[in-house]
Amino acid sequence: MAIFINETTRIIVQGFTGKIGTFHAQDMINYGSKVVGGVTPGKGGQTHLGLPVFNTVKEAVAQVGAEASIIFVPPASAADSIMEAADAGIKYCVSITDGIPTQDMMTVKNFLRRFPVEERMILTGPNCAGTISPGRAMLGIMPGHIYIQGSVGIVGRSGTLGYEAADQMRALGIGISSSVGIGGDPINGSSHRDIFEKFEADPETKVILMIGEIGGPQEVEAGIYASKYMSKPVVAYIAGLTAPEGRRMGHAGAIISAQGESAAEKVAMLRDLGVHIAPTPSAMGETVAAVLAKL
Repeated sequence: MAIFINETTRIIVQGFTGKIGTFHAQDMINYGSKVVGGVTPGKGGQTHLGLPVFNTVKEAVAQVGAEASIIFVPPASAADSIMEAADAGIKYCVSITDGIPTQDMMTVKNFLRRFPVEERMILTGPNCAGTISPGRAMLGIMPGHIYIQGSVGIVGRSGTLGYEAADQMRALGIGISSSVGIGGDPINGSSHRDIFEKFEADPETKVILMIGEIGGPQEVEAGIYASKYMSKPVVAYIAGLTAPEGRRMGHAGAIISAQGESAAEKVAMLRDLGVHIAPTPSAMGETVAAVLAKL
């Protein structure tokens, strides 16, 4: 079992015919993902990469049974594309787009709340690397070859640190059940805690690695959730131990603006909650290996 996507998930690409959408769509197809078409308004009826192009997501859902979508749409139009996917009945959407205005994401969040929980589209991102269930499907921009199939679930705000963790674990012979990027923006579709809930319910996932960073309360909230409701051990690496207060470090959401948002404070809180801490980025794999060895 994998969370969100597997080898049967019918995927469409929004922004299909653009340069970036084309490149990554082909990469996902090569990986084995079941890409069934894409959406580019005004180009409906054409074919691209041997697959149908649709004007709207509703057409893609009706004609090829699309279930999941990935967004390669410029920032000014990306929020509309996310809401279009939700309105069309897409179940899971990954927004790769970086630079979506915060106000637009507030509109997206409010729009999604209009749907009953059981019908609400799950959104990860924006500004994320996507999701991969190794050996089954890739819905993102990550280098798929570094992920091997296994029992560790990864959730992170940083795509590149997620790649690093997967590569370290591959070198140790440790595989991944699913890896989910939630994005580094201040307002994102899903939080660490949301993904923890999915991993807890996944019988193949035995350990969760959370890759966090300075700014915001999400990592600590996930740690509190894990301490109360999860049976599976959690390992965390928090980036930004040397980041100065008040300065943004990389991601739009990575800025210390309140007590408890620095890396050192988060590490202390998470350790008190029973989370295993990887002290450096180079220690993520070995920390996970040590936890797995105790199971």
